[in-house]
Amino acid sequence: MGSLSGKAAIVTGASRGIGRAIAERLAAEGARVVVNYSNSAAAAEALAARIGGIAVRADVSQKQEVVEMFERAEGALGGLDIVVNNAGVALMKPLADFSDEEFERVFAVNARGAFYCCREAARRLRQDGRIVNISTGATVGGTAGGAVYCASKASVEQFTRALARELAPRRITVNTVSPGFTETDMFASLPHLADLAPKLTPLGRAGKPEEVAAVVAWLCSEDARWITGQNIQAGGGLTMT
Repeated sequence: MGSLSGKAAIVTGASRGIGRAIAERLAAEGARVVVNYSNSAAAAEALAARIGGIAVRADVSQKQEVVEMFERAEGALGGLDIVVNNAGVALMKPLADFSDEEFERVFAVNARGAFYCCREAARRLRQDGRIVNISTGATVGGTAGGAVYCASKASVEQFTRALARELAPRRITVNTVSPGFTETDMFASLPHLADLAPKLTPLGRAGKPEEVAAVVAWLCSEDARWITGQNIQAGGGLTMT
């Protein structure tokens, strides 16, 4: 049996990319997984069918939809042990060119969405639970065009630090995983990243979603019970300073 046998998990933004890889890996380790999605119903339902999970639509920026997702997950799985906050949007452009509406959208999903999910997780997870928040390696040193995106993700890292202390009495660990260059749809849509990745990453290439998922799965396991409040850089040695 896998290291997560008997555990119940929610992975937000799990219909593609890193989220899909995380859902697949947690399921392979024995967890029953709620595959959250916002728009990609067909992809989420296909993934859920393949891994023996359930697909649940919820826009994480909407409080009531998040509450209903957690209630449905608890009802279907009999409780919750793991929440992975992966859902996010990335909009890269100079700060001076950001509209108010674009700013609100990025923060609504990346910051407020993580807040809603962390709050429900804090209220509902069983003892010895796990929360893993997905950020980005770009918050370490910043990047031109990334001010709003990085600021929204930096808030997630602060949720991790505070929650790790607040939930420690229940032996719930809370950690951040910050991917570097990773082969996702966003990576493919920005051709210049393919050139930058091998130059800036000490291991000489972009990562794969499965490699990030392996780090998340370990943090969710009993082997990582002594790790909390940390920001794990899963970027092949990349430090954007």
